[in-house]
Amino acid sequence: SVEAIQRAVAEAYHIKVSDLKSPRRLKSVALPRQRAMYLAKKHLNISYPEIGYKFGGKDHSTVIHAVKKISKMLEKDEALKRDIEAIERSLI
Repeated sequence: SVEAIQRAVAEAYHIKVSDLKSPRRLKSVALPRQRAMYLAKKHLNISYPEIGYKFGGKDHSTVIHAVKKISKMLEKDEALKRDIEAIERSLI
């Protein structure tokens, strides 16, 4: 579920689930939020608008941007790939 992904990402990055849903744009919150949105789209059969709604009413275009950004980063960033894989393992 989106909520399970939010909890796993919040725990991994030592932030609160409420931070992921907040409008705050601090890097310490925005990057984990983008990663959580990416994981939600990758693992759940739900729409961009629905993911946005679960993250505090973000616009679907924000979710699309997050998914594209993380997908592109994963092509080159091994540390990010390990982080994402660790979060995915914690969801099983």
